[in-house]
Amino acid sequence: MSHISIRPSARVPARFLVAAAVGTVFAGCTVQPVYYERPPPPAPPREVVYEQAAPAEGTRVEVEPPPLPVYEQPPCPEPGYLWTPGYWAWGGSEYYWVPGTWVAPPRVGVYWTPAYWGWAGGAYLFHAGYWGPHVGFYGGINYGGGYVGIGYVGGRWDDGGRFAYNTAVTNVNTTVVHNTYNNVTVINNTTINNTTINNNRTSFSGGPRGVPAAPTAAELAAARESHLAPTALQQQHVQQSAQTPALRQTVNQGHPAIAATPRPAAFTAPGVVAAHPPAAGQPREAYHTGSPGAQSPVGQGYSNPATNHAAPPAAPAVHTPPPPPPVVHSQPVAPPPPPVVHSQPV
Repeated sequence: MSHISIRPSARVPARFLVAAAVGTVFAGCTVQPVYYERPPPPAPPREVVYEQAAPAEGTRVEVEPPPLPVYEQPPCPEPGYLWTPGYWAWGGSEYYWVPGTWVAPPRVGVYWTPAYWGWAGGAYLFHAGYWGPHVGFYGGINYGGGYVGIGYVGGRWDDGGRFAYNTAVTNVNTTVVHNTYNNVTVINNTTINNTTINNNRTSFSGGPRGVPAAPTAAELAAARESHLAPTALQQQHVQQSAQTPALRQTVNQGHPAIAATPRPAAFTAPGVVAAHPPAAGQPREAYHTGSPGAQSPVGQGYSNPATNHAAPPAAPAVHTPPPPPPVVHSQPVAPPPPPVVHSQPV
């Protein structure tokens, strides 16, 4: 039996070494070699891919967007984050809520122009949000948190490249964020910088029931500037919203449990804010499915007037006393006379 010397190397497969060793021991014999396969390496973790993307710019829908939910803005998580308000997005068969959230901007010096729906050509047209050096037109929608329908009054970039927050309209914890100011002189109940603002919860612009707004010269100029797309975290935030059943309008009836988050896609983090019904005395706005003139869906809880104003107060109830019971005049009835018996002698 001859001796075979095998020098393993990094390029020699393991199963070849086993087969060679078996062949050496049983030289001259007919032996079926045994092959041992190494286990395959573990598969790399799969990247999370969302099947449903965010609504594209120019998406056209014939269903009227629901009114904006009522919710409070969560506090800014850290310096430099900018607020992006929530809005209703279209998921192919119904609307879903994209929660408002605080976002790190893609670079210093840019502002966020919110997305909005606008009535045009017999349908509701979606306009996506974007970053830019100035805030553009967003339909005159009063989203709150500094977005009152025109421009942005929640904060500004200073000369040092830091963002300063206006505590008059922005929820900021001054123990965490120190670069703040307070300017309440430009804002009152109905105007900002002498421009009338929309104080209802209408979520779309134009048409007979939308916010009557047109872009200003400054907003038109902002539309011609160079824009930046939403960040990757913002896109993940929208995509995750599309796949969260609780954010569908048919499920939450216009009051999503996740109305706002402290950071993008942080739907279970501490600080998530839920929506709540309007306060007592505030009108609930009409919500229609289909083109203008359609009736409100049954069971939605929204009032029917198309002007988004409170319904007129009901007429005071007049309490009419019940009619008196009928008077029954009873008189004593004389007993009938005894029967007359005619007797004859027998």
